[in-house]
Parts: sequence; C-alpha cells; structure tokens
Amino acid sequence: MMRDHIAANLGIEPGDFEYAPFSQHGGLGKVHHLFGEALPEMLASLNDVLAA
Repeated sequence: MMRDHIAANLGIEPGDFEYAPFSQHGGLGKVHHLFGEALPEMLASLNDVLAA
C-alpha cells in the first residue's frame, strides 16, 4: 500500500495513514506500533527510493 501511495502521490507523510486504504488497516496507530521511532527515517527512505 505504501509503494502504491508513493507512486501516485510522489511521497508519503505520517498524516497520510489517517486516510484510506491505511485507515482500514489500523491507520497511524498501527504504523507507529509496527515501526516505532524508526518511522520518520523509514518514510524518508521509502520516499527517496520509490519516488525515484
């Protein structure tokens, strides 16, 4: 889902997880639970790699 979101929107930010399809799978709370403090770095890395 993140790859598809970045491809369509040229990036992903924490607030994007509050909208579908992410909200249907736990939203920002679930992402924080899964990635914790690594979330900002992970999103920056995904944005760099997948938007290129």
